[in-house]
Amino acid sequence: MTSRPTVSVYSADSDKVTGSSAMPCVFTAPIRDDLVQFCHSNMAKNRRQGHSVYWHAGHEHSAESWGTGRAVARIPRISGSGTHRSGQGAFGNMCRKGRMFAPLKIWRKWHRKVNLNQKRNAVASALAAAGCAPLVMARGHRVDDIPELPLVVDSLNKDKTSQLLKSLDNLGCTGDLTRIRNGKKLRAGQGKLRNARFTIRKGPLIIYGDENPMVK
Repeated sequence: MTSRPTVSVYSADSDKVTGSSAMPCVFTAPIRDDLVQFCHSNMAKNRRQGHSVYWHAGHEHSAESWGTGRAVARIPRISGSGTHRSGQGAFGNMCRKGRMFAPLKIWRKWHRKVNLNQKRNAVASALAAAGCAPLVMARGHRVDDIPELPLVVDSLNKDKTSQLLKSLDNLGCTGDLTRIRNGKKLRAGQGKLRNARFTIRKGPLIIYGDENPMVK
């Protein structure tokens, strides 16, 4: 949590201080990492699609318990003879080719509800943490050359992306942008086939007004 009354305003072209502005009160919010973790983990579950296993899986055998008196467990056993499968345990979750314990059902509770005030509190807490340089650096961001956090710039309205990148370089964001470019990796597993082929690091968060060409 930061308690600075003002924050400096920098020029996008020369990293010189052009003035100051009152620090938004959201940056004085208490940092509740437990609340952020709770909201993030619960809201992430709302993107899941329900899935289940086949309702007959593990039960498609002709098996019957041998009962007591044969000095074997009472688990159902595969019928027949002359094959290695004969006499093997079946159906139970401890058996080879048996069903899983508590098979997944489509009517499981996949989604989670999060209180609106909790979500608002978590957003405020995350923004307040973004104004604390040690916490930002602990997340792996390269902010050694950035003069101040949060970094307020008088204007970033640029017509070309190259001009915007040059302004970000002037403000000391080169290290973090380089980390992002070098951090693009091929995703492990089947996610490569699901429109999520690459993973990439998170970088500077640019906040701008509604009427702004930065959206392009």
